[in-house]
Amino acid sequence: MGARSDQIAFVNDRIRLIAGGTIQHMVEMEVEGVKLEVPANTPVLMLREIGGQRRGLPIYIGGPEASAIHYALEGIVSERPLTHDLLVNVIRDMGGHLSKIVITEEREHTFYAELHIDSPTGSRVVSCRPSDAVALSVRVKTPIYATTELIDALGVEIVVQPANEEEILDDFRQFIDSINPEDFQS
Repeated sequence: MGARSDQIAFVNDRIRLIAGGTIQHMVEMEVEGVKLEVPANTPVLMLREIGGQRRGLPIYIGGPEASAIHYALEGIVSERPLTHDLLVNVIRDMGGHLSKIVITEEREHTFYAELHIDSPTGSRVVSCRPSDAVALSVRVKTPIYATTELIDALGVEIVVQPANEEEILDDFRQFIDSINPEDFQS
């Protein structure tokens, strides 16, 4: 899956050293949004480089994760904590904080990410899905990074087209309305 925390060292926020001497450079990313790919209505998480070439990184994600990211971006707070809110609370209540997330690689159409958690007992790196990492990141406003190798291989030039914002919001609202509570059950 991903590298263990004892195999990763950061030279700084933009360079990481993996056991065996591999150096990976990183690019800071921002959440462009969650969009629906038509006609399949599949949610796509769009990340974009901050600075540089401003390339995008599209990542297909599940409906519940799309909703979790959307809710956090819109500032929607549920009466009781949802799964990602719960994890943020657990990390905080144990004295830790999420320092960054890193989208590390793509293998066989599956993306991998890492949560970088700092706590009084040390730093930990936890492998996870990018959608979960981003859902946590947008809740605590943690920096999002991707490896330069990943962006060079899969980054896409984003062509800015004038869009009817209300139409896009209506499409997303319809998608959100189509999700059932059962979609969140394991």
